[in-house]
Amino acid sequence: MMANDKTEKKKLEINVSRQWMNWMRDQQCSFAFSTYQAGKLFFTGTNTDGKLAVFERTFNRVMGLCTDTSERLYLSSLWQLWQFDNILEKGQSHQQKYDRFYLPTRSWTTGDLDIHDMAVGDNGELYFINCLFGCIATLQEGYSFKPYWKPKWLSRLVPEDRCHLNGLAMVNGKPKYVTAISQTDVNEGWREHRRAGGVVVDIDTDEVVCSGLSMPHSPRWHQGKLYLHNSGKGEFGYVDLETKQFVPICFVPGYLRGLTFTGDYAVAGMSQPRDNKSFSGLELSERLAEKGVSARCGLQVIDLRDGSLPHSLNIDGFINELYDVVTLPGVQSSYAVGTQKDEIRRVVRMGDFN
Repeated sequence: MMANDKTEKKKLEINVSRQWMNWMRDQQCSFAFSTYQAGKLFFTGTNTDGKLAVFERTFNRVMGLCTDTSERLYLSSLWQLWQFDNILEKGQSHQQKYDRFYLPTRSWTTGDLDIHDMAVGDNGELYFINCLFGCIATLQEGYSFKPYWKPKWLSRLVPEDRCHLNGLAMVNGKPKYVTAISQTDVNEGWREHRRAGGVVVDIDTDEVVCSGLSMPHSPRWHQGKLYLHNSGKGEFGYVDLETKQFVPICFVPGYLRGLTFTGDYAVAGMSQPRDNKSFSGLELSERLAEKGVSARCGLQVIDLRDGSLPHSLNIDGFINELYDVVTLPGVQSSYAVGTQKDEIRRVVRMGDFN
């Protein structure tokens, strides 16, 4: 798939491995992912002719992305949180090819909190990582955010990105684990601890359940295990909660952020490291050089049973960074209304008249 982006000179090219389409059909799902610097929300699924379907919309610095069902999506942008709802009834389609039509129905003005991971609790509450202040937060009417939890090493909540709290894992519908780049309590102190200062914290006990990580991201609870990315080393694995050790499953040729699951498979987001101090000096660069490959951008399927990498979606062009990815179970192909064009003015829906 190739497309021209009006704001970029480079072309966008998305290619999938030979069995990606068959695998996605077997899993009966599709995916949505955010692209961070390029400011794009992407949906990838299957067209009615069985070929790859790609749809995108533009939001400024879209990062956090989550869904509680395939009927509702949440995403974070530069200074807002957005809620999208599917407005199609079961069995309906849009333009005879999309089985989901996501309409932005609510938004919240948060200011630039550098929102990272987000998740919806069983209580319907939206939880998000407020990276700038270093806490888990929720929404509160009349305020930018309401603090829910902070690491015990932070003396106070101030907009200084002291430890780069970034990842959130839910267990039984509640926030349970977070990842941070360091346990520092000074403005941007995490930048000095990128190679081995990363931790995973149990927020119920405030206990560090894993340490010595390099730029950890995207903790997720699946099939009774706590999976995450040891991004600075290019490793995907899990935390052995008894030994408090990170157990690598595989090396993935990219800077890992974003993680979702379908059955016995993980789907990880891959990015090309930025040419700046945040990414320089990481072991990932050394390991890529040893293997004679460059970092990739896209989605990588990982078989949890044997650690193999059977399928991938690769992105080339003006997009080189992903942040998050979510699975859309039972969805073949998705459409969404954006805010950049007039279409949103024309989508008008009337509720019941009593």
